[in-house]
Amino acid sequence: HVQLVESGGGSVQAGGSLRLSCVASGLSYCMGWFRQLPGKEREGVATVSTLGGSTYYHDSAKGRFTVSKDSAKNTLYLQMDSLKPEDTGVYYCASRYRYCVADPAMWLSWGQGTQVTVS
Repeated sequence: HVQLVESGGGSVQAGGSLRLSCVASGLSYCMGWFRQLPGKEREGVATVSTLGGSTYYHDSAKGRFTVSKDSAKNTLYLQMDSLKPEDTGVYYCASRYRYCVADPAMWLSWGQGTQVTVS
């Protein structure tokens, strides 16, 4: 089981930026970021394939968020720019040993989550 620890969340004003980090015990083929917005179900934000580098972004994240990884450090990042109040929620990193999917039910390794608040 992959151990994942997120950090970098916090409170920022609208238009600001945050960079989330997720240190993993090891990088799986697919790494991703999910979030749970108030009153909403957990949803995929961005994923990246470790080997091929292919990325996926939720439509709301395109152009504002960038997912990246540092394999040497076993770390996944989510750079979030131009943050909006509607981005407020708990952000989680996750990993899959198989192909990337957006459905959170298909991901078995999760971090504890980090709160992002935009006002």
